[in-house]
Amino acid sequence: MKEYSIFNEEFLKSSIYQEFKRLNPGYGNLKIRAYAAREALPVEGVHIIISTIYQNSKIVFFDGYTDSSGMIEKLELPTPLVNSDNLIAPLSISYEIRAEDVNNSMNQLLSVNLYDGVCVVQNIHFIPESGVE
Repeated sequence: MKEYSIFNEEFLKSSIYQEFKRLNPGYGNLKIRAYAAREALPVEGVHIIISTIYQNSKIVFFDGYTDSSGMIEKLELPTPLVNSDNLIAPLSISYEIRAEDVNNSMNQLLSVNLYDGVCVVQNIHFIPESGVE
């Protein structure tokens, strides 16, 4: 499977990305919260990669790290538009969230559905290192 990034100018001009955007002209927001100890300890520096699969290709939309509050604030990601004729089952798009806490050698892979005009908060729970060997 090929991997592309929206940070690549050539990819943004490609037919794959143009078709993806045509099918997903809306925007949903995603907020990441990484923490440990039942939300008592924010986890800073968690490496987060957000991507989706389209036409047998992986498209990376975000590659960054949580801040000192363990958060990444409101990432705007493409979604299908809300169809006012079918509000019972609105269209969504699934994004993969890869979270890696290198300090504790912990990895998580999550999937989240985003909808046009909706902000989704994704909590990522980590177990703090005990220091016991």
